[in-house]
Amino acid sequence: MAEVEKSISFDGRDIRLKLGLLAPQAGGSVLIESGDTAVLVTATRAEAREGIDFLPLTVDYEERLYAAGRIPGGIMRREGRPPEKAILTSRLIDRPLRPLFPSWLRDDLQIVALTLSMDELVPPDVLAVTGASIATLIAQIPFNGPMAAVRVGLVGDDFIINPTYAEIEAGDLDLIVAGSPEGVIMVEAGANQLPERDIIEAIDFGYEAVRDLIKAQLEIIAELGLEIIQQAPPEVDQTLENYIRDRASDDIKKILAQFELTKPERDAALDVVKDTIATAIVELPEEDPIRLAATADKKALGNTFKDITKYFMRRQIVEDNIRVDGRKLDEVRPVSCQVGVLPKRVHGSGLFNRGLTQVLSNCTLGTPGDAQNLNDDLQTDQSKRYLHHYNFPPFSVGETKPMRAPGRREIGHGALAERAILPILPPKEQFPYVIRVVSEVLSSNGSTSMGSVCGSTLALMDAGVPIIKPVSGAAMGLIKEGDEIRVLTDIQGIEDFLGDMDFKVAGTDTGITALQMDMKISGLSLETIAQAIHQAKEARLHILEKMLQTIDQPRTETSPYAPRLLTIKIDSDMIGLVIGPGGKTIKGITEETGAKIDIEDDGTVTISAVDESKAKKARNIIQGMTRKLHEGDVYAGRVTRIIPIGAFVEFLPGKEGMIHISQLADYRVGKVEDEVAVGDEVIIKVREIDGKGRINLTRLGIHPDQAAAAREAAAVNR
Repeated sequence: MAEVEKSISFDGRDIRLKLGLLAPQAGGSVLIESGDTAVLVTATRAEAREGIDFLPLTVDYEERLYAAGRIPGGIMRREGRPPEKAILTSRLIDRPLRPLFPSWLRDDLQIVALTLSMDELVPPDVLAVTGASIATLIAQIPFNGPMAAVRVGLVGDDFIINPTYAEIEAGDLDLIVAGSPEGVIMVEAGANQLPERDIIEAIDFGYEAVRDLIKAQLEIIAELGLEIIQQAPPEVDQTLENYIRDRASDDIKKILAQFELTKPERDAALDVVKDTIATAIVELPEEDPIRLAATADKKALGNTFKDITKYFMRRQIVEDNIRVDGRKLDEVRPVSCQVGVLPKRVHGSGLFNRGLTQVLSNCTLGTPGDAQNLNDDLQTDQSKRYLHHYNFPPFSVGETKPMRAPGRREIGHGALAERAILPILPPKEQFPYVIRVVSEVLSSNGSTSMGSVCGSTLALMDAGVPIIKPVSGAAMGLIKEGDEIRVLTDIQGIEDFLGDMDFKVAGTDTGITALQMDMKISGLSLETIAQAIHQAKEARLHILEKMLQTIDQPRTETSPYAPRLLTIKIDSDMIGLVIGPGGKTIKGITEETGAKIDIEDDGTVTISAVDESKAKKARNIIQGMTRKLHEGDVYAGRVTRIIPIGAFVEFLPGKEGMIHISQLADYRVGKVEDEVAVGDEVIIKVREIDGKGRINLTRLGIHPDQAAAAREAAAVNR
């Protein structure tokens, strides 16, 4: 392919596309750049494997630390497993891309996005999303695109396209909008309690830019003499499908109309119908075409049964405005909440139930040293003080399968809940703890990620975290049949599985904190998105009311088993003194007191211990070591050793000075031992600090009031 270059500008910010330069053996490739950030995206297609009844699409986003001029840590000095950000970016590419492939396509497809260069201004993730569409078009894979994505920021009162890292950090919105020619197809956002109208306006603003990127892709395809491949689906023999449909339709329709059935009861009833048809097929003569077709395609019965169930569930919603559990379209399932369900060894716990969905969130308070280090990825942030982890064990859906490390879905749901909670956490200066929340999904029937948000808010308040406002969340669904559109509040599993949209909205009573929309159709109008956002607000406020009936404000005290934190500030030039050579001094303080000590570069020292007295002891030692002394200061101290010419006195933790024999009394002293002994408490005054930093003390010229104040201060600090 000949090299082709194209540039697109948004308010002076260019996106540059280079084709035919790199990866010539990939099906399609593009180098997409903005600033000094460059991402190579490839799309490759392989022949379908036998027996595959789904689209085997793999999306991999990978980072190389050389992109930022860095060398990886660890023994191997090479990149290891993908960091969380890379996994989330892989999902970000996958989510708007997957719905645009034809449902019948079974070829192996792989999208690989590789960040080759990265500056400190331009995030590579949205570039990779748009690059995936271009690479797919060049690879001539059947595709209902083009597709593109942009990031929208809010600086002051102005929306901006593809903001820099600094603008994202300073603003109140981080929104990613992806779209196709037919409409918006994905939304991902974090916001600082923005009103619904602002979010809707931002999505509209972003989609305008998406359309410009789509237009540019169409121009590139035309320049290259390529076409967008949109093949007709392969012909399929309908004999077996018609047989199943004739025998299953009436029974499925009746079961879906029995609103009193629970999910397990409905699933069991549908399984009976499916098993009955399977038995009937087996009893047919061996040469019967229907039995031969079922034998040839063992998944045909299950797939057809799913299609029939989907048809009647959707028709019932569109025609009768009634859902499978009898709810109205905008009705939330029954909600119940509990806090403190676990002993206080767990610093805070919240149990959230919505219908058959149940999430137990548990909060742990840690010290600054527990923050997650992010040095081995390309993120600009170096650490995280709030961690949210989401677990989805198989028993939550009544299944048995091996327990593995968290997958992409678990990581994605945890990140969404984390994003929803971050805006309402207290600032570090007010609450210096590192906070970890783990959401355990104990039962799943739709919207467990939003259940995690609600359960985590409960757990944080139970742990005594002074959150700014409580957050709740709800998942919205969509049924689109022709021009008929129905937006569903609080979707359950079957509505997610057989519906067209999963739109999660989290926020406070003031505004939205997180948003995530995924589609199974090729685009959605802004009007429908706006309806879903407004409908979600009613659901969120209803759920929030139920939560506040359980706990209406954070507890005033933390668990007795949570660490007690004391924070002091020392001069940054004193940090080395506290740490000591090879860490000897700080290790000694830790061993002596049992407290944990964290020191930041600006001189902030955080001391933690479950026993507050241990933390105070360590604080006093550090304050004593770093306190700047002035001549004339009076302290109460203790004699530590005696030499012929004087006595050494420790008057602050780590601070020692000497009283010369001539300064022990206002008369001539023959021997030091005549006046003081080791262990004696004495009141001393700083007489002089010499050029070498040695502290000379005296017992002379101390006013009784000064002595009394020194004794009182020493008693308080013990």
